[in-house]
Amino acid sequence: MNGRFIILVYLLVSFSSWCLAQDFVKTADLFRKSESGKNYGTLIIVQDPRVDTLVSRYLMANRILEGHMEGYRIQIYRSSNRNAKDESNMERAKFMNDFPDIPSYAEFEKPGYFLVRVGDYRSKAELTKYLVLIRKKFPNAYPVPCKINFPDLIKN
Repeated sequence: MNGRFIILVYLLVSFSSWCLAQDFVKTADLFRKSESGKNYGTLIIVQDPRVDTLVSRYLMANRILEGHMEGYRIQIYRSSNRNAKDESNMERAKFMNDFPDIPSYAEFEKPGYFLVRVGDYRSKAELTKYLVLIRKKFPNAYPVPCKINFPDLIKN
């Protein structure tokens, strides 16, 4: 009985310390000025406390993505055969020669697949235009959902 009590107390203490380790961000903290002594106005935010919870969850979800966002890429090559690494490099070089403006990525997927994925598209609508062009040279290309780099919104 005494051993169970000790284990229960240990679990409660460790769980509470884990909960305290979570970052909780208040919306007002996001807009706080660091310089004091200047003649700044004051910002008073009146809102439901659940909004702060949503903001904290949003920030934690973005930390998980580590500088990336959910989106799509076009996969032009996938193989696990003996020469897959060399073939993937050749396909990527061919793609880079044909489409120099579209970024390409060589990836490895367990248990032994070498992939070549191209582009950073935020939506399927954005991806469709490029998929038609790419399929003319790479007929087996298809879209895949994955983490993408933030694409440039302003194109020159």
